[in-house]
Amino acid sequence: MASLTIRLHPADNVVVAGADLPEGTTLPDTGVVARSTIPSGHKVAVQAIAVGEPVRKYNQVIGFATAPIAPGDHVHVHNIGVGDSFERDYAFGADVHPTDLVPEAERATFQGIVRPDGRVATRNYIGILTTVNCSATAARMIADQFRGDALAAYPNIDGVVALTHSYGCGMGSQGDAIDALRRTIAGYARHPNFAAVLVLGLGCEVNQIDKLVEVEGLTVGDTLQTLAIQESGGTAATVRASVERIRALLPRVNDVRRETVPASHLILALQCGGSDGYSGITANPALGHAVDLLIRNGGTAVLSETPEVYGAEHLLTRRAVSPAVGETLVERIRWWEDYTSRTGGEMNNNPSPGNKKGGLTTILEKSLGAVAKAGTTNLVEVVRYAEPITGPGLVFMDTPGYDPVSATGQVAGGANVLCFTTGRGSVFGCKPTPSLKLATNTPLFRKMTDDMDIDCGPIATGDATIEEVGRAIFQLILDTASGKKTKSEELGFGSDEFTPWQMGAVM
Repeated sequence: MASLTIRLHPADNVVVAGADLPEGTTLPDTGVVARSTIPSGHKVAVQAIAVGEPVRKYNQVIGFATAPIAPGDHVHVHNIGVGDSFERDYAFGADVHPTDLVPEAERATFQGIVRPDGRVATRNYIGILTTVNCSATAARMIADQFRGDALAAYPNIDGVVALTHSYGCGMGSQGDAIDALRRTIAGYARHPNFAAVLVLGLGCEVNQIDKLVEVEGLTVGDTLQTLAIQESGGTAATVRASVERIRALLPRVNDVRRETVPASHLILALQCGGSDGYSGITANPALGHAVDLLIRNGGTAVLSETPEVYGAEHLLTRRAVSPAVGETLVERIRWWEDYTSRTGGEMNNNPSPGNKKGGLTTILEKSLGAVAKAGTTNLVEVVRYAEPITGPGLVFMDTPGYDPVSATGQVAGGANVLCFTTGRGSVFGCKPTPSLKLATNTPLFRKMTDDMDIDCGPIATGDATIEEVGRAIFQLILDTASGKKTKSEELGFGSDEFTPWQMGAVM
């Protein structure tokens, strides 16, 4: 049975509706009466809040009253805003503590694929990567030759996937934009979940194959091959040549077996999308507990979406292992403030309309819930978009908040499993990395059962604890890394979601 309201901290001046609250409902333990209908997941005031005073949830500031708020009022976008910037105590390293590592002999394991260089894969794909949009159609034509029964004789191959994008030309030949694109493509080319990769270009694009290989230190050979359409006789000739090359690779790529390896080989990407008022109460903290378990077992987790930690970054800087790590995160926050200002936006352009319908009001509130995905361990490193993630421990990668772009950067960095929390019902996959969907509430899980992998809603109703659901998530991560298909994989997601960060001007 769902509680009528959820109080997250005694110092909060709002509580969260655990169900739809009709006007006139008396809120438990407060004597406060709802002055209007409060939708499930939305906030209701339990104290009077004057204009300009902070609204508190999680014992943190989620915004400031823009109109007088009386006890029992619905607290939402009509009476709360971010307001002017307010000071946050970054207190670099104040909450750093030793990680309680599980003894090596007792650590969790999974069934992984060990590559010749010792890296461990959770999937076994052949990839076709494009340098430019102009080679996208040819790449898909090649991959289409390996659909259906074409791989029936090769049961250990998860598929041949074309990852295309709309970038690679009409851009500067040097600078942050092309550097990020090259890092992304190279990160996928090196990803352990790809047994072999074909990099396909047009020939005249800004993002030249030869320069990509040189700058990123890639080694062309049997498992990393390149082709340019203009040099190969056109589209049809390129498709024929590429199909022949991939067919020649199939027996070798299929010749793998899974073996028991420690969970320290896992790099877990953390994402949330289509968030709602329950995200920071159920799925995100449960995922955070799973992250703590993974890191205690020697693994790595990567938190991203810099605009969606805005207002909560002080919770991360307090866990930074050095002032330099904390200062790097703050510097990225300042960069985003400047970037959004220069492009005519603001950090509070987020949350989205769907987020707000689900009960979120400001970016501060959304960020405080989002950061819960990162658990409680130390922040060991901050990296740029698509840079290699080394770990072990919690790493932050600077990415946009847009989920496909953010996840693309994480996978390029080496993430071999991804967990995606959602309260509104995001559908997502990201080949070659399996993506698990965590529903924040039970009605969503039941409504979209074909898309959701686990239901975190029982936390809100008191039928399960954060720790219990967190342990279930951790076990599902291990099972998925061992080959268990996710819902998004069963539905065929993962090719179209490849979205490198288009940073610069289109020229």
